[in-house]
Amino acid sequence: MTHQAAALQTYNNELVECIEDLCSKREELNRQIQQEEEEKERLQHDIRVLSEKLSRVNESLAQRLAARATFDRTIAETEAAYSKILESSQSLLSVLKQEAGNLSRATEPRRKKQ
Repeated sequence: MTHQAAALQTYNNELVECIEDLCSKREELNRQIQQEEEEKERLQHDIRVLSEKLSRVNESLAQRLAARATFDRTIAETEAAYSKILESSQSLLSVLKQEAGNLSRATEPRRKKQ
């Protein structure tokens, strides 16, 4: 029976050692899980902050794009109107020169034919 008791004691010691080893591994795993959960929370916070920032930037960008489109439209309309003014000025100048020439010829003394 002593041999059996010694064997039982050996098995018991190995069993306790295995349980302690498993508990130690579990604690290490639990520590890693806590670290990853903390990292996950930090990342989720960063994502929320960045998402809010992205949303604000998108809103600002949309407003600026709309303002630029308004500038582009106003510039195009102004340039078109200015071109029409230039064309009208050129036409007016041409007509005025022609009329001035006609007036000059009409007011010149006539030469006698010899």
